[in-house]
Amino acid sequence: MSTSTQTGAISPLFTDVIRERRSVRHYDKSVRLSHEEIKELLKEAALAPSSSNVQPWRFLVIETEELKAKLQPIAFNQSQVTEAAAVIAVLGDTEGYNKADEIYGEAAKRGYMPEETAKSFAERTASMYGSLPKDILHKIIHTDGGIVSQQLMLVARAHGYDTVPMGGYDAAKLKEAFNISDRYIPIMLIALGKAAQPGHPTTRLPIEDITFFNEMPAN
Repeated sequence: MSTSTQTGAISPLFTDVIRERRSVRHYDKSVRLSHEEIKELLKEAALAPSSSNVQPWRFLVIETEELKAKLQPIAFNQSQVTEAAAVIAVLGDTEGYNKADEIYGEAAKRGYMPEETAKSFAERTASMYGSLPKDILHKIIHTDGGIVSQQLMLVARAHGYDTVPMGGYDAAKLKEAFNISDRYIPIMLIALGKAAQPGHPTTRLPIEDITFFNEMPAN
């Protein structure tokens, strides 16, 4: 099912996107995405919310055959690494808050807030995040990284592509092999492409078993 947007383009209904998304592990090797296509997917994914709008996510796109082959043993030899059009390494920038001035300054330029407010927000954000204990900062970054990763997978499905999130990889070896400095925290890998085989349907726990209103059960 699809619907027309204001621009006249045809886009899938959101309910179809979330119901049809699957974790795909076998990809059509002949399908490749251009840099422009990948950047468009990431641009839409990056509309996701983040703490104080700091947007700490960074994306390392691994797409050449040589580099995907280099990544495969780091990802415990999962076949999707070399079959997919690209693997997106979602990283968290522990110094991302230093862009607060740029972020809030652009908001002021667009008329979203007064310049003085933007300046105040930027100074406060940089000061607050710069003084956070490492474990708390990392927790915030992991939360924001998870949000943008899910959004990327839904964006990809809306554009007719498939994905699978991968937590199974050696983060230390990833950083070493791809010259990722300690400034960045690996969040997850996401394979991106066109399915050669559909992902398996999965079941979910009944919503009554996982939802509680106003108070938690005793046990």
